[in-house]
Amino acid sequence: MFAPSSLLPRRTPRSWGRRTLAAGTAALLAVSLGSLIAGPASAVPARQAPGPIHAGNTFGWYGHGGLVYDETFVGPLNRKRWHVEGPGVVRTQHGMLTLNTARKGSVSAQMTIPGRAYGRWETRLRQRQYGHGHAPYRVLTELVPVTDEGEGCGEQNISLNKFTMGDNQVNFYIRTRPDNLFQASMKRGFGQDQWHTFAVEVTRKRISWFVDSHVIRSETRPEALSGRKFQVKFTMLAEKGKQMQPARMQMDWLRYWTLQAKNERATKAPLTKRTTYTQACVGPNAPN
Repeated sequence: MFAPSSLLPRRTPRSWGRRTLAAGTAALLAVSLGSLIAGPASAVPARQAPGPIHAGNTFGWYGHGGLVYDETFVGPLNRKRWHVEGPGVVRTQHGMLTLNTARKGSVSAQMTIPGRAYGRWETRLRQRQYGHGHAPYRVLTELVPVTDEGEGCGEQNISLNKFTMGDNQVNFYIRTRPDNLFQASMKRGFGQDQWHTFAVEVTRKRISWFVDSHVIRSETRPEALSGRKFQVKFTMLAEKGKQMQPARMQMDWLRYWTLQAKNERATKAPLTKRTTYTQACVGPNAPN
């Protein structure tokens, strides 16, 4: 049994580098001693990536050159690669993408490189709220469609997570046109500055969600599979017209893998609940 991400030691780029160097030295020494005792050591599979346990290395997504990009947020934020909207401050900070809110309004950062219809997206994030007394922000990570008409009213989005600051429930959903909504939730503690990993895998026949390297839900109904090309969007979501409690969300990394490597573990999980999305821009339930 692995230790949940929330229990893993927090890291900074420098401390992580020192631990990685030390671990690498120890591993090299162990291999050298092993070769003297038991013959040549086996090569480490390419799918094994350094770092805390997450869905990518738990399910073997690195195989066959599956990793396409690994955003580590070192250096200034690339504004050609990320589109920022809303009040607040969005920047890179100590190797993290940081969204600091204002006291009103939502703030977001969306990746602008070409979208993908299928693949595996995963991020490691944490959040912090400053004080109490006003409405809490919602932390939201989504795949949003890359289309000529833009995101619309969210009726084609897929969430990796959506939870309210201070709450212990995280929600997931798929929305497809005209007004389909497939959603689920689970209990999970989200304390101040606790790291968690969230992933979604989109194939032609299935969409699966992963939290802290465990598969949570898998949806296979054709109505949930739009085939749209998606890109990642991080949002600190405000309640319209309300004064909000200042907060931040920070992403340690964001990764995307193709479907080249087969999952090394089963992705079977309960289905979501199918309902109706009432805020779609199109369809019979579109708001006036």
